[in-house]
Amino acid sequence: MGVHESANARLALLATTSPGIVESEIFRLGLYHAAAELRSVGAAVHLRGLTPALRLVSSVGLPPTLAGSWEIVVEDEPTVPAEAVRTGRCTWVPVGSGDTAGPPASPWPGTGLASVPFFSGDRAVGAITLLMGEQEELSTKQWDYLRAVAVWTERRLRQAPPRAQPIREGPAGGRLRQALKGVPIGTWDWDLRTGRLDWADAAVALFGALPADYEPRMENWVRLAHPDDIPSAMAAAERAIRERTLYEAEYRVCQPDGSYAWNQARGSVVCDENGVPVRMAGVVWDSSESRSARNALARALRMMSDGFILLDDEGRILFANLEAERALGATEQELFERVLWELPVVRGVPDLEARCREASAGATPVGFDMWMTLDRCHHLRLVPGSSGLTVYLTDVTESRRRRAERDAARRAAEQRSAQIAELTAALAKARSSCDVVDAVAQRVLPPFGAGGLAVIAVEGDRSQVVGAVGYPEPLLDAFNGSPIASDDPIGEAVLTGAPVFIPSAQEYVRRYPRLADRPRLAGKQGWAFLPLTVSGRTFAVCTVSFDQPRHLAHDERSLLTAISALVAHALERARLYDAEHTRAQELQRGLLPKLLPELPECTAAARFLPATEGMDVGGDWYDVIPLSAGRVALVVGDVMGHGLPQAATMGQLRTAVDTLAHLEVPPDEIMSHLNQIVGSLGEDSFATFLYALHDPTTGICTFTLAGHPPPAVVEPDGSVYFPDLPPDPPLGAGEPPFQTTELQVKDGSLLVLFTDGLLESRGSEIDQGMADLAGLLRTADRRDLERLCDLVTSTALRCGPSRAVDDAALLIARLHTMPADRMATWQLPDRPQAAGEARQHVREQLSLWQLDDLVLATELIVSELVGNVIRHASGPARLRLLRSADLICEVSDGSLTTPRIRRASETDEGGRGLQLVAALSQRWGTRYTTTGKCIWAELTQSNDGIGLPLDVPADAEL
Repeated sequence: MGVHESANARLALLATTSPGIVESEIFRLGLYHAAAELRSVGAAVHLRGLTPALRLVSSVGLPPTLAGSWEIVVEDEPTVPAEAVRTGRCTWVPVGSGDTAGPPASPWPGTGLASVPFFSGDRAVGAITLLMGEQEELSTKQWDYLRAVAVWTERRLRQAPPRAQPIREGPAGGRLRQALKGVPIGTWDWDLRTGRLDWADAAVALFGALPADYEPRMENWVRLAHPDDIPSAMAAAERAIRERTLYEAEYRVCQPDGSYAWNQARGSVVCDENGVPVRMAGVVWDSSESRSARNALARALRMMSDGFILLDDEGRILFANLEAERALGATEQELFERVLWELPVVRGVPDLEARCREASAGATPVGFDMWMTLDRCHHLRLVPGSSGLTVYLTDVTESRRRRAERDAARRAAEQRSAQIAELTAALAKARSSCDVVDAVAQRVLPPFGAGGLAVIAVEGDRSQVVGAVGYPEPLLDAFNGSPIASDDPIGEAVLTGAPVFIPSAQEYVRRYPRLADRPRLAGKQGWAFLPLTVSGRTFAVCTVSFDQPRHLAHDERSLLTAISALVAHALERARLYDAEHTRAQELQRGLLPKLLPELPECTAAARFLPATEGMDVGGDWYDVIPLSAGRVALVVGDVMGHGLPQAATMGQLRTAVDTLAHLEVPPDEIMSHLNQIVGSLGEDSFATFLYALHDPTTGICTFTLAGHPPPAVVEPDGSVYFPDLPPDPPLGAGEPPFQTTELQVKDGSLLVLFTDGLLESRGSEIDQGMADLAGLLRTADRRDLERLCDLVTSTALRCGPSRAVDDAALLIARLHTMPADRMATWQLPDRPQAAGEARQHVREQLSLWQLDDLVLATELIVSELVGNVIRHASGPARLRLLRSADLICEVSDGSLTTPRIRRASETDEGGRGLQLVAALSQRWGTRYTTTGKCIWAELTQSNDGIGLPLDVPADAEL
């Protein structure tokens, strides 16, 4: 980098300094970059005061002997900085030149002195002076650079905070009265226009013997004062003149014996008629004795191990000891009269200003902690006083850290206790093994930062996964059926009964080389295998794993071991529940239909939802019962309560309904029989029941119900309604007769039967549940009944908070009406020729239906049935043929006589006709109608119809 680039870089670096830095830092930075860039051997800054003299405020590289001679430079003396300030121009003086102004001390090393002034407005207020080592004269670019540094200094001085001032030690009147007691008082008068400084005799005596040629001027007094005290004394004078306030200063004066004595001066400013300051007058007295006492106190305060700060009423710092300087990161001079809460190091402390002002306004000390940096904590104690606020600053970082560690340990212990209590409560509520695994996964894995959990039970000499979270399926498959062995961590935990902790995958491979692929397969890096032991028997292992290597501390291992004991008892109890619950579910499902019949007149699908809480079986059931003439009975019921008695009642009712339905008992009579059964079980036994009988030949559904919700009817166009059925009381609480209602149902309509657990599980009234069900059925895809059942039940599971305490049954059936071309009906005459006419109708109709292979068997059956009507019954006979999945033959008459099969003896001429009907048909029976009875028989269409069945007696009466 060239010289020009280096100078520009330094000026750019100076420009980055923030406004508001103190004067000493401004001078230090300016001198450093000026001396470094121009390669001088030393540099100094002089600052002008109220007197016609310059004082040295900063220096770099100058030894004390040379710097001391430049402490005070009178402006009219032939010195380089005085010449630069006096003329306002850059000045170069070769060292050793006899005809040019030079420094008062000699000999000076180097080649020459270069000085550049800096200004405040139009007035030169100081100079920067460089002692050059080899160069004879500065070049134009070097002078430009030095002037640029001076301009930077001018700008930063205008932005600098007020200069340091002496400590104010109380009300002026009080100090003056104290000083007047037994202390010689002198007076002084300073003419600001001429610089003349006049003292009274007492004042002169304070300074000791003065030289004979001493002239009473301010610059001569400056020569008598101690150089260290001149800046503060002159700064106080400048402020008093500028602000027209009281002048107060304390300084040391050189005595004839070379020692220094402390003097304290006070004065006021006198202005002319235009308000321009022209004079200062005041008093001065010896303060050496009080100063010595104060110095001893100050030294003690300075060396205090705690920080000590004095603030005035506005929060400005009047005094700060060494510890306070270290804490605040600045010297006492830099801190002087700075507002405490405006310091950068404490600017982030919340409400510091408000707390200090509140403490100043009150009479009680206030204490609080504050973090001034991220790693240091201090305790502030604010003590109010008559003249301000005393601040004690104590570094409490270590004690607070220890307390924080103790608090963290206490909180961790409390948290662990809370976690164990929460886990204990969750495990107490857990019923099944899955509940136990879920409780452990939710309340153990997060606090430990674990990523996987597996509970593996011992079944014989092999392992079986009970439940897992965070493990891949291939690994779980490897666990299932794996033999218990000592070279496996699970087997080791089972065989030894002690927990196994593995901190890393490398340690896992080292200890169990046969299972070296397990860490990769599991995707884990740390493990804890905790044996689950009850009554001295280890029956399972709980595995907690970590995604990263993890060395568990002693307290963590102890906590996991304690948790494993809780899990062991909960899991043992849950396994007993699982076994009982499984048996209860098997019992309940064994009482329900295993498969629904496949019928052309009715397509059905059903679901049963057991309660999710409790292992007692319930009393909800459904059934589809095929009857004669293609009719179908749809049944749904609910025995109130849970338990084996309710399940037994449900089994009795289902068996009774099936039996009564196949006996062709009318729906209202079936309901009366069931009411009698439930009533005989005791006063506390009740059941709701719905029985729907669908006749495909007419499309009419006959309903009867007892305390049960009505079914939903979904028509082919999607409209949904609930039939208005008579509200009979539940079984066990009602009295017969029970009412029946007939409803014409369109072909392809859905009939949705359900128990109240499906609707009330939605957490609302049953009316709202029925409305929700109607909305769901209206918008759902109704083509697949199995999917429709799944949709309805899954919605009930999602929306039902009471699903946990009640069972639910659902039966959905699509009803079909038999087409007219599959039905044929004939009215038969009441004469013996009726049998022949019936056979003729059969032959013609079966030929039309292309069922010629059934003609012979059908003719035999029809001949026997019509013959019995002509011979034994009364009223007109009617023949009806129905072509469904099977061929159905029906012969009706007006008699209520029930035909029965009897075994005829060898001498009997009749009695074998019904045996023939039973042998030729798939099944047969009798049902009663409103006008009489109907005898029916079903023939499968696979019957070959050739000859007679082998089990028909040869002498059977035709």
